[in-house]
Amino acid sequence: MVIRFLIANAFAVGGTVRTTFMVAGQLAEEHEVEVVSVYRLGDTMKLELDPRVRVRVLTDMRHASLGRLRRPAAGRPSRLIDRNDVRYPRFNLLTDAALLRFLRSVRDGVVVGTRPGLNLALARHGRREAIRIGQDHLNLDYPPELLAAMAEHYPRLDAVSALTKGTAAGYRELLGEGIRVECIPNPAPAVRGRRADLDARVVAAAGSLNRRKGFDRLIEAWARVAPSHPGWRLSIFGGGPERAALDAQIDALGVRSSTALRGHSPRLLEELARASVFAITSRKEGFPMVIVEAMALGLPVVAYDFPTGPSDIIDDGVDGFLVPEGRTRLLADALDTLMRDADRRRRFGEAALETVDRYRIDAIGARWNELFDELSATKASRRDAARARARA
Repeated sequence: MVIRFLIANAFAVGGTVRTTFMVAGQLAEEHEVEVVSVYRLGDTMKLELDPRVRVRVLTDMRHASLGRLRRPAAGRPSRLIDRNDVRYPRFNLLTDAALLRFLRSVRDGVVVGTRPGLNLALARHGRREAIRIGQDHLNLDYPPELLAAMAEHYPRLDAVSALTKGTAAGYRELLGEGIRVECIPNPAPAVRGRRADLDARVVAAAGSLNRRKGFDRLIEAWARVAPSHPGWRLSIFGGGPERAALDAQIDALGVRSSTALRGHSPRLLEELARASVFAITSRKEGFPMVIVEAMALGLPVVAYDFPTGPSDIIDDGVDGFLVPEGRTRLLADALDTLMRDADRRRRFGEAALETVDRYRIDAIGARWNELFDELSATKASRRDAARARARA
């Protein structure tokens, strides 16, 4: 089977690119797999991709590659991509032409879109001979106009894949019974036998320093718990626009001596392995991969139970703590419990390793293969029935 993952820009760094590359590499063990990049902005691939997976670029948007004749089309807004997709400004008439040619050319195998704008284009313009799947790497927190377009056009797809049970349920409500909706989470990273140091007096957190990630909420809880635990540190990894505000909050709450904004780390798993507790206090996420990454190292996790993600992954009181959304005192209490109790940290850490088994790349690859096989059989059955009716 030929499997094609349709992605905006394969030369970028981000969760969608990283997890798409992981799944593509796993599926390449059995199939011919291709990552189709609608446009290219970078000179080199930023993330590692299995050499068995081919990369096809539909439009090279690097300035030196555009040429005088192509630049006018590159400067005009897209008519193919829904304007309510947050990445809409990256698309243009030049990418439209290349994407439309690609969609109309694929007559077999599987095409998996990876964002709403691409999924809608696939639903509207992809050929029905191919298996067409719309994958959502976030959740249903989209503008009403985009949700309306999805409700109208997604039923033309063969299936929709969501990362969490809650998002999948939302899609079933939005789309009705006319389309198959599956929940297939992202895979855990390969940690190569690395394990967290559960005796380290470090609570770790990681993500972009923006409001959505909610590090201001974590620092507030830390200010409550830190005085009772001299020698413990809070290490937050990542960069972003809220760094200055978070620095000011750290000083205002008097926790400068125990709190560090560590910046972006290219070796995040190594840094997390030097901690003994992981905390996540986002206001919203799609599928919080960082929880799976932490648990793959055997780290117990303390998380706010925000709308999509944590409750799908964490078994409260077994491999981590789920804290009611926004309850600062309860978050501080959960951190305090794990910081005081090394034996519980070890029990939770062992349970976390067992939890992560269901997110192993081979297990996720098997779920994709099962979906492909079932959709292929359904399409073949419908094709045979149509031929039988035509002969009758």
